[in-house]
Amino acid sequence: MSIPKIALITGGSRGLGQNMALQLAAAGTDIILTYHSRTAEAAAVVAEIEALGRKAVALPLDTGKVASFEAFAQAVTEKLQQTWGRDTLDYLVNNAGIDSAAPFAATTEENFDRLLNVHFKGVFFLTQTLLPLLADGGGVVNLSTGLTRFTTPGYAAYASMKGAVEIFTKYLAKELGSRGIRANIVAPGIVKTDFTAAARTAHPQLEAYMSGNTALGRIGEPGDIGGVVTFLCSDAARWVNAQRIEASGGYSL
Repeated sequence: MSIPKIALITGGSRGLGQNMALQLAAAGTDIILTYHSRTAEAAAVVAEIEALGRKAVALPLDTGKVASFEAFAQAVTEKLQQTWGRDTLDYLVNNAGIDSAAPFAATTEENFDRLLNVHFKGVFFLTQTLLPLLADGGGVVNLSTGLTRFTTPGYAAYASMKGAVEIFTKYLAKELGSRGIRANIVAPGIVKTDFTAAARTAHPQLEAYMSGNTALGRIGEPGDIGGVVTFLCSDAARWVNAQRIEASGGYSL
């Protein structure tokens, strides 16, 4: 019997991360998911994964606080040993994120730093901290955004952080290649989740506008992204490395 793979997904208690966790579990992967504050939501996702016959644990993490990463890595190490009798995991999915839209001229240093800490600094140093726990032959999937290719006013800071993550991912692929570890980007377009709820509420015509500019004629659903991540966290993607895969339905072609 083959040993199950283990994927760690940040922000896995809701939205895109929740769907990634469930699709990976359905494909036979065990899950470690993180949550920021919603303990009950995280427990519900764990229960759903266990109902699929997979093992899962949930751990609290603020991906914007680098100082907490060493303690988090220790918690992951303990869970790996207690739950799986292992000292490594196979895939790291850096999914956790926040939304803080503002026109460039109105972007404050405070909001800039919040975005930086979660979307780039946190991704950089969490990956570094967890690197000793990542098994040879494993993979890293970093979440970016379609906004690094097309532009929407209000997202200059957010998209800039994601652009930095895309460059970082190429360096990861190069530097970790000797260990057989792949690193790739998934860049969603707009997806119908609570992450985009505020923008869709503030701009009632947004969904219709985005759908009209998308080749497939609609905005995304969480499953459209979870399936791509599940592919990248599989042996079927063993020769896919240093790639930016945009999952936007063909927006702004």
